[in-house]
Formats: sequence, C-alpha cells, structure tokens
Amino acid sequence: MLNLERLRTLDALARHGSVSGAAEGLHITTSAVSQQMSKLEREIGQQLLAKNGRGVRLTDAGRLLAEHAARILSQVELAQSDLEAQRGQVVGELRLVAFPTALRGLFPAALAALRAEHPALRLRSRELEPERGVDAVIRGDADVAVVLDWYNKPLPMPEGLAKAQILDDRVEIAMPEGHRLAGRSEVDLEDFAGDEWVAWPEGEFCHEWLLYTLRTKGIEPLIAHRAEEHHTQLALVAAGLGVCVAPRLGRDPMPPGVRAVPVRHRVHRYIYAVWRADADRRPSIRAAVEALQAAAGRIG
Repeated sequence: MLNLERLRTLDALARHGSVSGAAEGLHITTSAVSQQMSKLEREIGQQLLAKNGRGVRLTDAGRLLAEHAARILSQVELAQSDLEAQRGQVVGELRLVAFPTALRGLFPAALAALRAEHPALRLRSRELEPERGVDAVIRGDADVAVVLDWYNKPLPMPEGLAKAQILDDRVEIAMPEGHRLAGRSEVDLEDFAGDEWVAWPEGEFCHEWLLYTLRTKGIEPLIAHRAEEHHTQLALVAAGLGVCVAPRLGRDPMPPGVRAVPVRHRVHRYIYAVWRADADRRPSIRAAVEALQAAAGRIG
C-alpha cells in the first residue's frame, strides 16, 4: 500500500520543482525528502526521479504518480473536512498567513478570540505577502491566507479557492506635517506629481499597484525609498524624505510629524480570506473567518 507521507513528499516535489523547495514547504530536511523518495521508489519498483543538471526532475512515472498523489491528498482533505463537519467541533491544527499590516491589525485580536473560544484548536501563523500567501494555500502549506485586492487592480486568483470578505480598508496619503498639502481635508493623487515616494520593494504586488495607478493618471512616479513594513515607510515620511500610501489597517500609532490625508476619489483595498474549496466545510476555517471579520468590525 502506498504510504501517504511519501506521496505528500512527491506532491511537494512536483509543486516546488526541487528537493530544497519541497523540504522548505514540508518543513523537513533535504535528506529527509531524498530518503522518502528512495523508499517510495522501492515501494513501487520504478524510478521517480532523474538527475537534471545539479537538481532533479520527475520521470514519466514520477509525473503520473504525482498527479494521483495530488488527487489522493485532496481527497484526504475532503475527508478531514467532512469528519470535522460531522463532529461540528473546532479542533486540530489551523495554519494562517497574512501580509504584514493584516497580521498586525487583525491577527492579535482574532487569534486570541479563537484560542479563548476553541481551546482544542492549535493555531499557527506567519507573515507572507499576498501572492505568496495564495501560493501557500494552493500548495497546502497554509489553510487560510489573508490577502488583498486594490480597488483598480485585483490579485490574480487561481481556481479551486473559496473566499470571504474581511474588511474594506480605506487608504490615505501620508506626508510630513510641513508638506504643502498637509492642511488639506482631501487630496488627489495628481497633486503629488512632483513628490518623491516611499514605496514597497520592487516586484511586490502593492508596489506594482502604485506604479500602475499613478501612471494611469499621467504621473511617472519618482520612487526614492523602498521599505516592506509600513511603519518603516512612515518613519521615512516623518523624516521628510517623501510621501507614501497609508492604509488604515495596522497603521496606528502614527509617528509624530506625519499627517495622513484622505484621497478625494476614494482609494481603498479589499481585505479577504482565502482557503482551498475542498476544505470549505471545516469548522475551524469557518471559525477563523468569523474571528477575522469580528476583529475587522472593531476597527471601524
């Protein structure tokens, strides 16, 4: 009989494309991945991996078995969901990921409430940017990811995922208190055509959104400084080094010397949770979504 953990290792190899990637995704060593694959090859009597330069590739037999492994693991997920649904209890382990401001602004209250209401639920959380969070759910490395869509640029979403809205997060522009627009009650993005921007690292979804949005308004943005964490961005703004986009979620407390002004034509991002559709009936996922929505409701 095929061993489920060895099939899980093969599935990880097929999804990640390398032994090191599979090891990272499964949180085991590369030698453990190699050992599991050697045992699986002996178990079925066929070669599953072949050398490919410095790495490995799946043989035809390996790809065939990997396709079956993905279906088997999906069926196991469905079985777990059905059992939890029948029992109606929020139990087991739940792995959640979120981008930085969502983790900061939502997870402390939501996870504390889950732990208090469901003591048999084991919670694990970590920080991941939206695109990587979606990938983690697809791969099975996370159960729930909190991600975002910008109002004019949705995050690409693969098939096979369910989702629920958590928060409509209004965005403002943060600027030094001495900025020429700091006294305004509202601003337009076009008002900052000549300003230096503090933005996210190049290649991140939010960075690409900022470039796209400003360019659609005829502005070629001058990105002077890049920082992943919003509070680092705000510290640079407080030092007079530029302006930045300042969503409300996870933002407070604002540093001294910074003024955040709403954008006249509402700029916002939709915060939502995603999970695999084949796990849709798991009470633990439903409980987590409700806790996240309750935490968002307290933000106002």
